[in-house]
Amino acid sequence: MNAVPARLDHLVLATPELAATVADFTLRTGIAPVAGGAHVGLGTRNYLVSLGGSRYLEILGPDPEQAEPSGPRPFGVDGLSGARTVTWAISPPDLDAAVAAARAQGYDPGPVRAMSRRRPDGTLLEWRLTDGDTAHPSGLVPFLIDWSASPHPTASGLPVAPLLELAATAPAPDEIRPLLSAVGVELALAEGPVGLSFTVNTPRGAVTFS
Repeated sequence: MNAVPARLDHLVLATPELAATVADFTLRTGIAPVAGGAHVGLGTRNYLVSLGGSRYLEILGPDPEQAEPSGPRPFGVDGLSGARTVTWAISPPDLDAAVAAARAQGYDPGPVRAMSRRRPDGTLLEWRLTDGDTAHPSGLVPFLIDWSASPHPTASGLPVAPLLELAATAPAPDEIRPLLSAVGVELALAEGPVGLSFTVNTPRGAVTFS
């Protein structure tokens, strides 16, 4: 099985303390993530690092410059006690066809909705992604994303920490594997508490985050 899943778009490292997590990543890797932008109305913003090719790491946390959102922040940020790799995304060639195929195999990734954010340089990024309560709550099954005509986040000259491996643990791996298959991916999966971890190559050697 490949250490890096096919069609991987990005990993989400969510944190209740964005500045502290960015500083920790910089200290451990020698690579400083760059500001991505704010998710207006959702109460979050992000910092980004390229994982090589068209893959990247999104470090996401509360945005102190925004008012409290009307609902919970994305990816369960409000309930986290520390930084954690909460989920990942893949970019299929045809988002709608991939959703239909997954549903035909018994897994509903959730409805497709549109989102956007503006980069610090003013560029507006717009994308579509699957989102919903029907998605697997573990975060181990990726959500699906389509950047369409928008420039991909990796096109903005991000610092690079090549991804060496993405792995996961689950109490019942055999329950997760068919769901991964339904969305067309494989993932190194072992028995254990629910968790995602990734290893990147950095100026300070291989560094693993979970």
